[in-house]
Amino acid sequence: MFDLSTLLNPPQGLTLSMILIISFILGLLHGATPDEHTWPITFSYSIGSYSTKGGMKAGFAFSAGFTVQRAFLTTLGFLGLAAIYKTYNLDGPIYVLVGVVMFVAGSYVLKGRYLHLPFDSLVQSILHGFRDHAPLAGGHHTTSAERVPPHEAHMHSVSLRMATVHGLIAGFGFGAYATIITFILAPQVPGLIYAPLPGLFFGLGTMTMQIIFGAIFARFARLKKLSEDDVCYLGKYTAGRTLYYGGLLFAVVGLFIAFFPSLENFAISTGNPIPNLDAVGVATGLVLGVVGVIGIGSLIKGIGALKRIDSGEYCKTG
Repeated sequence: MFDLSTLLNPPQGLTLSMILIISFILGLLHGATPDEHTWPITFSYSIGSYSTKGGMKAGFAFSAGFTVQRAFLTTLGFLGLAAIYKTYNLDGPIYVLVGVVMFVAGSYVLKGRYLHLPFDSLVQSILHGFRDHAPLAGGHHTTSAERVPPHEAHMHSVSLRMATVHGLIAGFGFGAYATIITFILAPQVPGLIYAPLPGLFFGLGTMTMQIIFGAIFARFARLKKLSEDDVCYLGKYTAGRTLYYGGLLFAVVGLFIAFFPSLENFAISTGNPIPNLDAVGVATGLVLGVVGVIGIGSLIKGIGALKRIDSGEYCKTG
């Protein structure tokens, strides 16, 4: 019914039903392609739930916030108030804000509290090559197996409320898909009352794919035959570190872009017309850095750490 060219360059004169169908399909594409505002966050919260059902809940929680924001965004598009995105580059500040929220959430998972100045952990991490104990409060490295005292086990479960907050914030990020639904589709709806619908259907499409990927990401914690305590520890460990260090990466990149906006223009074209697959640039680097390097790297380190700790002690809290 709709070829790729029509989806990415919708014509004028569309009916409301056609607008909503296109919006939903674009949402599916957005959720399925490696986007820096969805994959790193969904991966972090999903793997921290350490179950397929929990991963799906994490994907839903994040996408729910994202969907609300997208409905708001297309309303602004209908009213002509979204033009600010054409004048100002907000990617840098949004990256910083997303990074701060990721860091705070990761600090809670690893430290048991919502705010922690990271300088001690960062110094340890740099000096010791990101060894397994670096971000864990009260943890002490040892080369021999040891039992971690309960009072030193502070890892908590990831908060789905924070995932929803993340979705609301990440929704302010602006890319090719947001441009289409905001400036091409939203202005075509019959009236203001319908203006949130393109964003809503786009969000529902994204949600569909994020729930699927959330379930897939959550299964990473069960790649090996481990006990429930081991899986619990591994999920929290990986989620905490991904949010903690991924948040710092987001914030640093955001600051660079805020001061040097032209950095976003450096990208290598792939020849693929689908947004998020069309070029390798800063956004791609964030996805690979957070999910590939920090996330998968933490998962591997967490598996190694299971040989030295009593995972049950870490999973008694939260």
